[in-house]
Amino acid sequence: MKVATLTVIGVVVLAGLGGAVIALWPGTTGITGVRENLAPLDATVDVAAGEAIYTAQCASCHGVNLEGAPDWRSPGPDGKYPPPPHDESGHTWHHDDTMLFNYTKLGGDAAMAALGLENANSGMPAFADILTDAEIRDVLGYIKSTWPERVRAAQAARSGG
Repeated sequence: MKVATLTVIGVVVLAGLGGAVIALWPGTTGITGVRENLAPLDATVDVAAGEAIYTAQCASCHGVNLEGAPDWRSPGPDGKYPPPPHDESGHTWHHDDTMLFNYTKLGGDAAMAALGLENANSGMPAFADILTDAEIRDVLGYIKSTWPERVRAAQAARSGG
């Protein structure tokens, strides 16, 4: 290959990597119409309302006690990953507030596709047409309220708090 061709390829690759870094930077989403700078969820949530909504909308998949589905780390027969636990044994707390909000609102596959990650094989449906933004924040606030302080602190640090 000629030097000019390699230079063009290098610039394209670097531009793509730069876009990926920006898209994955905490507090940004690159998703039009979705909250791009989500304040820490604890500031405006109604934990009791979140628990009631979780029970009605989420517990059938994620468990009454936030325990998730058995063998949640392995794809099921349909190729989709089962619902993970939302207690401290899961990975929910490994994600910042913006990611959790968008994953819930858009659904797993759409949220990941918006970040450039195709074929996530998530079974998480979108709740945009079911829950308001405030209700999603309430549910996430409820989930977070069940975590030990050290887990909440680690997740808050990921959220810029």
